[in-house]
Amino acid sequence: MAFIDARGIPADQTSVDRLAANGLDYRLVDFQDDAQAASYQRAVARGFLGSEPTAEALSAERATFAERRNTGVFDRTGAENALPVATVNSWVTPLTLPGGDELGMWAISVVTVAGTHRRRGIARALLEGELRAAASAGVPVAGLTVSEATIYGRYGFGAAVPAARFSVDTRRAGWAGHVPAGSVEYVERDALAAELGAVHERARHARAGQIAGWQGRWDGYAGVTGSDAEREKVRGVRYRDASGEVRGVLVYTLTEIDGTFRSALQVRLLVGETTDAVAALWRFAVQHDLVDQVTADLRPLDDPLPWLVADARGVTQEVHDHGWLRVLDVDAALTARRFSAPLDVVIGIDDPLGFAQGHWRVQIDDRGVATVSRTDDQGADVRMGVAALSSLYAGGVRAAALHGAGLIHGDAATVERLDRAFISFPAPSLDIWY
Repeated sequence: MAFIDARGIPADQTSVDRLAANGLDYRLVDFQDDAQAASYQRAVARGFLGSEPTAEALSAERATFAERRNTGVFDRTGAENALPVATVNSWVTPLTLPGGDELGMWAISVVTVAGTHRRRGIARALLEGELRAAASAGVPVAGLTVSEATIYGRYGFGAAVPAARFSVDTRRAGWAGHVPAGSVEYVERDALAAELGAVHERARHARAGQIAGWQGRWDGYAGVTGSDAEREKVRGVRYRDASGEVRGVLVYTLTEIDGTFRSALQVRLLVGETTDAVAALWRFAVQHDLVDQVTADLRPLDDPLPWLVADARGVTQEVHDHGWLRVLDVDAALTARRFSAPLDVVIGIDDPLGFAQGHWRVQIDDRGVATVSRTDDQGADVRMGVAALSSLYAGGVRAAALHGAGLIHGDAATVERLDRAFISFPAPSLDIWY
């Protein structure tokens, strides 16, 4: 499926005008210009409290930036070659939906505002500008992963794809799972990125919430970028099934624990497209010689790990938010996914930015296919803000939980029907940052 190139969408004029009144220029950055590109990348590193990037790091990361729509905010009172005081970039990527289909999502990244320019409406201009750009391009959903979880709800984003963080005491946990047919073998680092990318691209279609990766992301996991302080520690293995096909890849680092001659294994990424692949790679990690602790993040909530070990109390699981979504076009978004139960309900949606505002009749048939129509002359059976709808969208957040928190308003029976329809199987997942 072909998606639009976000680089062809102009800077949002509303944000241009708002920031111009405060002496700030909001504009797209030309990555064909070496000076502009380097300045922008340095501003991103500064915004995320990173070290000053080397020439090697700038060169390695430039290709990724160049494929995206990069927007910067510039202070007119600054020097001619001053870094932008704020950044954001975006691109349209396939988002896997409940049911296995995919939809173009406006992915948003590198949102930064310099500490010298806070409280000047810049973040609002950045986020609302991205949403208006996405809507103008006909993209029905936006998404991001966040470093600060309290910012994005005000723009209609909802935490939609939760993730699990595991910590395993391997001596206590042991292993009780099956031993899959096939084999696990080491992969040289120069081949690791390609293996990761290939398996991830096949595996991502199995779970709602996943997006497509990119070469820079796989290079980063594989430790082949010059800016990776742990690159020399990176190791990788792959799982081949009984027929010899590669079905899973594990990338990890090892760190000695306080001079004990025992180590902690940190999973960078574990990707498996079959249950055997996931089990085989977990077994490799948990039973690794001289390893007392295994940690892994961004795992799906239905990950089998706690059920693969002999003592589940040797596995600590922490659930946290990860993937955030924002519905812009209710009709296009809901009709693109599949649902788990029939439903006929009028949903009243409050959206301060107006994109999803209104009353919507959602009719879902026995096949899980939705028909959506605007019915502004009709009362709502259930009411919610657009952030709550966005949290429900991928099927990983329960309507009952949002109802209990006062974020969905309606009677218990209607909320239960909503719950049964929106929930997705298997559990949604997002195993990368973007």
